[in-house]
Amino acid sequence: MKAIPIFEGVEQDLLNQLSLTYKKYKKGVTVYMQGESCKSMDIVQSGSLVAYALAHNGSENVVFEFEKGSIIGANLLFGNANYYPMNMYCTADCELLHLDKENVEYLLHDYQFTMQFVKSLSLNAQGMNKKITMYTQKSLRENLLDYLHALSIEQKSTIVTLPISKKQLADYLGVQRPSLFRELKKLKDEGTIAIQNRQIILAHIHNIHV
Repeated sequence: MKAIPIFEGVEQDLLNQLSLTYKKYKKGVTVYMQGESCKSMDIVQSGSLVAYALAHNGSENVVFEFEKGSIIGANLLFGNANYYPMNMYCTADCELLHLDKENVEYLLHDYQFTMQFVKSLSLNAQGMNKKITMYTQKSLRENLLDYLHALSIEQKSTIVTLPISKKQLADYLGVQRPSLFRELKKLKDEGTIAIQNRQIILAHIHNIHV
C-alpha cells in the first residue's frame, strides 16, 4: 500500500487498521450508474475508466478519464448530494481499491493522507474547470488544436499519434463524429495538418517545444 501515492507517508500502524476491498472489472463493464449513491473512495490500481454523460441524441460526451493512480469519488463521498452525476465504465480491464466512508474518515486523522486527499479534490476541480472552459468558451477548432498541441509536447514531436480513436476524441471534445471529421478536413485542406490514419503531422501549429 505504501506504493500508492495517497498512502505515502501514512503510518503503517494506521494502514494495518483498514478494511480494504479489491475488485476486478472487465473492459466495457459499467462500474457506476448515473444517480447511484457514492459509498466509497476508489483508487485505480490498473486499467482505465471514463465518466460520460449521454446527450439527448444518445451520443456519449466523455467528461473524465481515470488511469492508474486516479482517485474516484473523493469529491462526492462527504457531500449532501453524494450521487454519481454520470455513468462510469471501464475502457480496459481494471482493478479498483475501494475504501468505504468509515475508512476514509479514519484516515483523515492523518495529516499526510489529508493533504493527498485535498490534492485529489483540487485536481478534480481543475479537470472540471477545464471541461467547462472547453464546452463554453472555445470553438471546436480551438479545442482540437489545443489537444494536438498538448500531444505534441507530450510526445516531443510534430508528428503525433492519437492515443484514442477518433470516436473517442469526438466524445472527449463533446461533439459528434461528423463535426470532428469536418474540422479535421478543414485543417487538412488548409495545410495546417496532414493525416495518416491515427498519425497527425502538425505543419503550422506554433510554439511547439520538442
